Amino acid sequence: MYTYFAFGLGILLLAILIALIWRLVSHRRELPCPVWLHWMVEMENPFTRVSRAAVIIEHLDLQPGMKALDFGCGPGRVTIPMAERVGSQGQVTAVDLQDGMIQRAQEKARAKNLDNIHFVQAAAGQGKIGKNQFDRAVLVTVLGEIPNQKSAMQELFDSIRPGGILSVTEIIFDPHFQSRNSVTQVAQSVGFCEKAFFGSQLAYTLNFEKP
Repeated sequence: MYTYFAFGLGILLLAILIALIWRLVSHRRELPCPVWLHWMVEMENPFTRVSRAAVIIEHLDLQPGMKALDFGCGPGRVTIPMAERVGSQGQVTAVDLQDGMIQRAQEKARAKNLDNIHFVQAAAGQGKIGKNQFDRAVLVTVLGEIPNQKSAMQELFDSIRPGGILSVTEIIFDPHFQSRNSVTQVAQSVGFCEKAFFGSQLAYTLNFEKP
């Protein structure tokens, strides 16, 4: 028992150390999570319930048959349960800048026999996600990695159908953490209206609606 506890504690301390180093480097340049750290991104944070994939999806009110977007999907931590929730009649579009992250998410999709995920390798602002396509979209600890946040938010606004929801999740442990005020300002600047807030100032999900 002690051995398992020590191993778990060691992994946690390693993750914290990597996050601190990543945060310091990120102050100097925009830096998405490296592919070799996919294991850390895949972990459900034990200290912040609001950032767990199942909780994000519940707050999003994702229903079978919907079309959803996971922007900055990484290794698919949220993509896979989203695809399971929308079912065979729905579809999830998973977008990431890094091919290695997309490959990892594709491996998970194949393991789950999911064929309702459309993978797109693209950066924010490249116009590859279309307009008025999605009922729901998620942006999970990604916004701070994007150099031109307003342009990215405008692209997300355009991609969502009227009445659709954008869910933005941020946690203080992330090197690119964005405050509630900064997220709200950039979202409202392109036309989103705040719909709901879950969590605390240090770990939260903000849902915005497209009028």
